[in-house]
Amino acid sequence: MRLASHEAAELNELLMSCTNSIQSMALFINQAQDPELRSMIQRHYSVHVQDYNMKVEFVTQQMGSRDQLNVPAITGQAFTPAPGHQYQPIQPQVKLAQLDDRAIATSYLLTLKRAGREYAWSAFETTTPQLRIFLEDAFRMYSHQSFEVWQYMVKKGWYAVTMAPPQAVSTLGLVYQQVPYHQPMEAYQQQP
Repeated sequence: MRLASHEAAELNELLMSCTNSIQSMALFINQAQDPELRSMIQRHYSVHVQDYNMKVEFVTQQMGSRDQLNVPAITGQAFTPAPGHQYQPIQPQVKLAQLDDRAIATSYLLTLKRAGREYAWSAFETTTPQLRIFLEDAFRMYSHQSFEVWQYMVKKGWYAVTMAPPQAVSTLGLVYQQVPYHQPMEAYQQQP
């Protein structure tokens, strides 16, 4: 596929990132103790390999990739902490032989979030429609998977969530008013 030089550079960065993600996931699958965490990473694993292979096709095949990324549906719902919800404190360990489940989940979540930002940015910089659609799908994949990991971490007390004070939200509601048109061009059709 003919790519602009900046598209090739974006794909190079994304391929390196994906290589890191796949290798990290392989370690996480072997080291995770919680069956729920291990199962979640195993479910995500195949689509990361598919994502990597599709990028390889974009740089090696004349027509790019003809595959469509298997973007999982977003699951779960927003989390509102119950009164008295407890969060587990953490302190970075400076000497490790193996990661515990919290470190695995944290590393995996941060990998997904960083990669998702890179896919979104790359999509904006891409001029090839087929590649842009793939990058948008990859962003959605990473977004959905990171939401699932985030929910797992919140449930375990490993990710702190605090709600905005009601006054802050009310103030925003007072400052920003809705536009009174569902079709804003109607405003141009009305007589002054």
